[in-house]
Amino acid sequence: MSVLIVIPARYASTRYPGKPLAELKGATGEVKSLIRRSWEAASAVKGVDRVVVATDDDRIKAASEAFGAEVVMTSPDCANGTERCAEAFDVLGGGYEIVVNLQGDAPLTPAWFVEDLVAGLKGDPMAEVATPVLRCDGRALNGFLEDRKAGRVGGTTAVFTKDHHALYFSKEVVPFTDASFADEDETPVFHHVGVYAYRPSALGAYPRWASGPLEQLEGLEQLRFMEHGRQVLCVEVEARGRQFWELNNPEDVPRIEAMMAQMGTA
Repeated sequence: MSVLIVIPARYASTRYPGKPLAELKGATGEVKSLIRRSWEAASAVKGVDRVVVATDDDRIKAASEAFGAEVVMTSPDCANGTERCAEAFDVLGGGYEIVVNLQGDAPLTPAWFVEDLVAGLKGDPMAEVATPVLRCDGRALNGFLEDRKAGRVGGTTAVFTKDHHALYFSKEVVPFTDASFADEDETPVFHHVGVYAYRPSALGAYPRWASGPLEQLEGLEQLRFMEHGRQVLCVEVEARGRQFWELNNPEDVPRIEAMMAQMGTA
């Protein structure tokens, strides 16, 4: 099945304006923009036919083309990354059987997360969308809880059925647990990794649907699929010793840089 990766990137982020051009220093001291690191992560995925950056901003376009990325210009009216992916898919003329949304704020996404995601969607004919989930260890869960106490939006969590079909996604920590966990402990909480694989039929329908109350309250685009009765598959992925974090706030830059230093990411 042919696979397209789209990296949606907008300049006018409410929480972090200009985020795609934020600079991150790797383990060797080399500084690269967030959008470049995200493109490099996408380019490392096996079995992909094409990788494009989708943006509405000339600064992001120029920066992306400077390091060799293919860029698709999209409307500034796209409400989220899924809508931007849908428009980019149309601009390119379709022709791919699976479209992956690798959001431009997740430079630490390992290639196998996306490879497992695509395999999961291929293997579940009932699912129209798939997204990875990663079981939290105590360190990750405690980080989520500290962020919420400090009033920061950290990672998103997911709950799902025994068949791994999504029940809900939230920026709160769900399910609730009052247990204490050491850093290396396994926990019952799953971190939702902000990557999506879509079948074209679901992706094409998405921009035509009204945004529902859950999507609006949580600010989570994947809830629109669920509010319109579409099946979202949660594909459990393995960290394999890698740390993972999205860049949501300026305060996340030193956290991600520390992770890259620890993992030896250039």
